[in-house]
Amino acid sequence: MRASRVSLAACLALLAAGVAAEGTGAGEAAPSLAGVYRSVGLGLAVALTMAGCVLGAAHAVARIGAAVMGAVAEKPELLTRSIVYLALAEGLAVLGFAVSVMLLQRI
Repeated sequence: MRASRVSLAACLALLAAGVAAEGTGAGEAAPSLAGVYRSVGLGLAVALTMAGCVLGAAHAVARIGAAVMGAVAEKPELLTRSIVYLALAEGLAVLGFAVSVMLLQRI
């Protein structure tokens, strides 16, 4: 657990250093600390949004898929209706991707 905290802190420090170095070009002033924190925060929000939505969709598809296959084994006529539930679960991942792209446009 301690190693993961250290690696998370190192990744955030590298991200902050990269954002700070990106803004210091020829003729440009150094970015403010608030701007760096904002960029790091938005980057973290994008990562958490994608991770949460994809993991949630994977969990839903696994549970629903197993239930659908069990129901279809007993009644094959339920297949077309059951696929809709799988599509709804996959829609969660697509929605998370869309929200992440909108957040990335704010950086």
